Amino acid sequence: MRRYGSNSDYRLILILIIKRRRFVPCRAGFHRQHGRHSGGSGFKGMIVKLSVAAVVLLICTLSLFYSSTGTSSPQSNYRSEIHLEELWSNADSGGWRPSSAPRTNWPPPPNESNGYLRVRCNGGLNQQRSAISNAVLAARIMNATLVLPELDANSFWHDDSGFHGIYDVEHFIKTLRYDVKIVESIPENQKNGKKKKIKAFQLRPPRDAPISWYTTDALKKMKDHGAIYLTPFSHRLAEEIDNPEYQRLRCRVNYHALRFKPHIMKLSQSIVDKLRAQGPFMSIHLRFEMDMLAFAGCFDIFTPAEQKILKKYREENFAPKRLVYSERRAIGKCPLTPEEVGLILRALGFDNSTRIYLAAGELFGGERFMNPFRSLFPQLENHSSVEHSEELAENTRGLAGSAVDYMVCLLSDIFMPTYDGPSNFANNLLGHRLYYGFRTTIRPDRKALAPIFIDRENGRTADFEEAIRKVMLKTNFGEPHKRVSPESFYTNSWPECFCQTSAENPADKCPPNDILNIMNNELQKAETETNSTIS
Repeated sequence: MRRYGSNSDYRLILILIIKRRRFVPCRAGFHRQHGRHSGGSGFKGMIVKLSVAAVVLLICTLSLFYSSTGTSSPQSNYRSEIHLEELWSNADSGGWRPSSAPRTNWPPPPNESNGYLRVRCNGGLNQQRSAISNAVLAARIMNATLVLPELDANSFWHDDSGFHGIYDVEHFIKTLRYDVKIVESIPENQKNGKKKKIKAFQLRPPRDAPISWYTTDALKKMKDHGAIYLTPFSHRLAEEIDNPEYQRLRCRVNYHALRFKPHIMKLSQSIVDKLRAQGPFMSIHLRFEMDMLAFAGCFDIFTPAEQKILKKYREENFAPKRLVYSERRAIGKCPLTPEEVGLILRALGFDNSTRIYLAAGELFGGERFMNPFRSLFPQLENHSSVEHSEELAENTRGLAGSAVDYMVCLLSDIFMPTYDGPSNFANNLLGHRLYYGFRTTIRPDRKALAPIFIDRENGRTADFEEAIRKVMLKTNFGEPHKRVSPESFYTNSWPECFCQTSAENPADKCPPNDILNIMNNELQKAETETNSTIS
């Protein structure tokens, strides 16, 4: 039911008035109709027109008011000032809470599927988590049985731990039982008394493929061959889908089903406990590493020998592109240096007693770049400095080490990424912290900050910290906010994966507390009906 007095009601009235009086609404003046009138009729006509103009002005005002106070939108006003004590607490939720359970009819997966879906998830931890979430959604869309996703860990991390080595497989399958059928491998096909392996037909999905590609091209091959193998599978399903239930499924996968193995969770919690025993702490993903610097084309601040290494890495791993450091720097395309990170924090009011956990690989350029940061914030930690155990050494190699950093950053009081591109570690983590309870994040606007840092390098330091603060006041600190391109769904799943207990808009209302019982009953009912048919 449409609420009376809504924005659309006022617009309808406005259209009727415009058609009747031929006025242009909400402008400084209005056009009168041509023609000659007598004095009396002209005066009366003027009174009528002024009355209508007043009504139009009122309607425009009401329309703007209702547009700015809609219950479905979060607070969009930026902070007028930054209070340090507030940053150490969670951001203002505005009455929203995370919820990825279905809110409309969501039947369990049919017992008969159209075939098997295999995928190879390439890239780092962030890309793999989003690819796994996309794979589950693709399986649901095609009514396919999902084969446990393969992780391309060997080429990126130089390990072969795979899905079993990182994630809790039993929990993954159990959590998604209401959504898709999952098997660990494609079973052999029994035909004429002989067992035969089903060979999956290999396909390369288009980047950001629409749902229609999966329901046509991919589904046809699946029905023809019994199984398909999609590789590579990073960014192979469109993020913006006009179906809230599909988006909520992605959140169920990413934030509930994808749980790291118990030893990774235990180790991560141990590090967090030791850090928090001395008070709140901040985590920073310091993305000042060779691959990112080479990708960004930010060479000029390094020595000739270091530049040679970066350029060689770029030639071997990325497509040729004209890159000019001064141009890239001016538009915020370069990762922040450790010193710039420290200067931002100092401008926000953090002092040298702030405890910081660094999540990063090997920093390029070494101590030359770290020393200025360390002089500002000496209390720096990483997983090796916090936890001195054989268990740590054994369980923080390759992808597992990234998983530990991920969990420590997720649980930290404040998180700050220094480069949050679409395929970056921080991308998924920002979304997870939002879902985890609007945990505070500090997201520097590199493009807006670039001219301030360039001025400082050129000796213009007047009002430097004030300029930093003005930029940061216009950023989001973890509150619910509208997703605007190029921000990823995996960075910000509001509003699809959130709800309000007292929402005026039915689409924002939280599902019933017993939704899992309802879904379990539906699943058991489907299984009972299938067993009865077989009997």
